[in-house]
Amino acid sequence: MAFTLTKEFLEELKFLVESRDTGRLQEFLAELHPTDLAEIIDQLNREQAAYILTSLNEEISAEVVTFLDEETREKFMELLSAKEIAEVIDNLDSDDAADIISELPEEKQREVLSEIEDYEQAKDIADLLNYDEESAGGLMAKELVKVNLNSSLIQCVREIRKQAEEIDDLFAVYVVDDRDVLLGLLPIKNLLLAPSHAKLDDIIVKDELVSVNVSEKGEKVAEIMRKYDLVVLPVVDGLGRLMGRITIDDVVDVMQEEAEKDYQLASGISEDVDSDDKIWILSRARLPWMIIGLLGGIVGSRVIALYESELQIHPEMAYFMTLIAAMGGNAGVQSSAIVVQGLAGGAIAGNLLRRLTKEFSVALIGGFVCAAILLGYSLIFTDSFSLSITVAISLISVIVLASILGTFIPLMLDRFKIDPALATGPFITTSNDIIGLFVYFSIGRLLYGVF
Repeated sequence: MAFTLTKEFLEELKFLVESRDTGRLQEFLAELHPTDLAEIIDQLNREQAAYILTSLNEEISAEVVTFLDEETREKFMELLSAKEIAEVIDNLDSDDAADIISELPEEKQREVLSEIEDYEQAKDIADLLNYDEESAGGLMAKELVKVNLNSSLIQCVREIRKQAEEIDDLFAVYVVDDRDVLLGLLPIKNLLLAPSHAKLDDIIVKDELVSVNVSEKGEKVAEIMRKYDLVVLPVVDGLGRLMGRITIDDVVDVMQEEAEKDYQLASGISEDVDSDDKIWILSRARLPWMIIGLLGGIVGSRVIALYESELQIHPEMAYFMTLIAAMGGNAGVQSSAIVVQGLAGGAIAGNLLRRLTKEFSVALIGGFVCAAILLGYSLIFTDSFSLSITVAISLISVIVLASILGTFIPLMLDRFKIDPALATGPFITTSNDIIGLFVYFSIGRLLYGVF
């Protein structure tokens, strides 16, 4: 059953912490998953958090640390010496250990690495710290199981047993040559069913092998694992040598971060921020698009000013200004959101003309339906036939134009390697507001002279 943190639970926990009743505290928390424990600790001050973590089993405590909110973990790490941090690191996989150490000041990073007793583990962590944290190298773990192509089946079994003790989950066995170049995968089923005299080369899988370079971006890694439905992905260097593996739990984190980043961009937030960040950081992230929206509003007001004479002669046109602008913004955001979603999932196929033609058709249908409803309303509740025709034709034009722009802009941004999520926010809304008003008044100037 999923754990739900309640006020009563938190109060009882704090009582046990304050009374320093370690035995009852361990019993109280015994059935909880490390993720749930991290959620609890995020609600405590750092002294309470430190007491709970030191009361837990070392392996569980280390795992809890990886799930903590970054700010909470930073405060907790400040209480620990380099040796104590090294003891925590000792119970983690190399990728999680590297993530935690990377958050420390450089001087303390060196101290912690020097305190790690296992030289190979320290070396692996130091290697991972050299990679960009958003690359495949920064995501991978060094722990894996590999066998040499020249090994006999008996030797393979021994190697697998020996190496599997160092990892929590055995997702794959990799086959390499004497230079550590990745050659294929060894399915456990193939190993168990193979005759004793069989050669390793005859039972490994080569055709379905998918790997990724250490320098590849995290987003690309996530796309590859999603496309091929993988739970683990081997990482190789420029020479094809096996460097590590990336598991699905690390990729889920990347997907979540990308989704949050795209949502913030679409909302007009230019930096990766959190609700707990300082006021100045939050303001700095929001202000750029607020200023752009302000400038867009100023331009929109100038468009209205250009057609001041038409408004003086036909003031009833003002009734529908906000509606036309809003419908243009909505249509543009809908189109851009679909395109951005398709680009993120790799589902956008075909050339630009085909995509624009399809969106034009969809917009035309939507425009005619909305225009028909608006025309009926206008004919019933206004006395001006010219106004009714003007708003109906304007609405069709604005929806079609906004939808085409909403499709074209993110595709162009993607082509020039700019995050297309930028197009789904204030940029599209503001530009379509301006264009919508311009189209509305231009059509009004033409049609009022005809009808």
